[in-house]
Amino acid sequence: MSSATRRQILSRTGATAAGIAFTGALSELFAGTAGAAPGGHTGRAGYGPLVPDPAGLLDLPAGFRYKVLSRQGDPLRSGEGPVPSNHDGMAAFAGRRGRVHLVRNHENRLSGKIGVPTVPGLTYDPAAKGGCTALELDGRNNVLGERVAIAGTAVNCAGGPTPWRTWLTCEETEDKAGTNGYTKDHGFIFEVDGADPHRTGAVPLTAMGRFQHEAIAVDPASGIVYETEDAFEQPFGLFYRFLPRKPLGGTGSLRAGGDLEAMRVPGVPDLSVVQETGARFEGVEWVPVPDPQAAGTPIRHQDFGPRGITHAQKLEGCYWGGRAVYFVSSFARVTDGSGGTHFGQVWKYEPHRRRLTLVVVFGPDTDIRLPGESPDNICLAPTGGLMVSEDGNGAQHVFGVSEKGEVYAVARGAQNIGTPEDPEWGEFAGVTFSPDRGTMYVNCYTPGTTFAVTGPWC
Repeated sequence: MSSATRRQILSRTGATAAGIAFTGALSELFAGTAGAAPGGHTGRAGYGPLVPDPAGLLDLPAGFRYKVLSRQGDPLRSGEGPVPSNHDGMAAFAGRRGRVHLVRNHENRLSGKIGVPTVPGLTYDPAAKGGCTALELDGRNNVLGERVAIAGTAVNCAGGPTPWRTWLTCEETEDKAGTNGYTKDHGFIFEVDGADPHRTGAVPLTAMGRFQHEAIAVDPASGIVYETEDAFEQPFGLFYRFLPRKPLGGTGSLRAGGDLEAMRVPGVPDLSVVQETGARFEGVEWVPVPDPQAAGTPIRHQDFGPRGITHAQKLEGCYWGGRAVYFVSSFARVTDGSGGTHFGQVWKYEPHRRRLTLVVVFGPDTDIRLPGESPDNICLAPTGGLMVSEDGNGAQHVFGVSEKGEVYAVARGAQNIGTPEDPEWGEFAGVTFSPDRGTMYVNCYTPGTTFAVTGPWC
């Protein structure tokens, strides 16, 4: 039974059980977690059953509570306009005097419900409706400020934080100027300073490539930026690395340019054909991208030589842990043109060994009551746990995974955007933790809502 069919059955039956089937070395995802607290939550399987929220917003385990920080359509505290819709990727950064800066993506296309307001000095293309907003919070998660951080970008899906405390927001589109009313080319990465957006402005980091960007992760030692591409049709996306000319050191480093390369796994043209966890590939190669600007041909269509290049369907989440970069293939289907079918993979690339390993495979569960395939955003919590955001039809959860591979529900969306007879719930996105590890911030994509969740995380 297909994933969509299973989820439709789940939504129509009102089933509330949740679980994920995993195989593979889950310990890989916890080893060397930056900032992991000793005695953290990695060995415990969950916080107990989810308790229905009387307010109908967010179901959490007993002992946890949430605060709504922001909802689409409400006025921005800056007075620049309404809070935009389609809340997606997000990161939290430490500010002065115990404050927290949240930078939040808005994945708006031209038909987005509420676009990001245009602001002088922060707008790239006035015709585009995507961008980022920034929230400033005090130590008790009270909102002190909320403003536009960048506007005039398109389909801002995910991205990732940098070691110098900025956010790289990614456009998941390849539309060029003159397409769909846009006045400038799109498909770039932009750097955003949530504390001072005018410091970074609205400057595309063109050397990092023009393609359907999803997420990034930065090697804190070298400054190399790894990038995923979520292409929607064949040939599917590539996994990239960007070697900046001025590694590390703030905003100017990435603007100074660099070299973009794509990953080639010798003998593996399509990662979906790999089905066995623990499968390991030595001697990974990095091939220069012929035309990073994709002036005439999208990068994934370009000529990488007689040995070709390695593709993968639905490359999404990307994050750095220990001495390796991890990236997610959300799913692959032979019926879509992939070489194999799977329900979610997590790959680990070790730069110092030039080694790629398949460390986790998701689902499928055999019980239609149990959702659990198609991972989207994956977050390594500061306490050492893994958080997984589900993306599909049916009930939407944030799951935690223990070091032993035990899965537990952390949150469930309760905002029904369908009908009583055929309910729907918006996906979760942008899971991130506060610098003091005491709060999980998470977005509901539709209706756009940002939550702060506190409780006994450790």
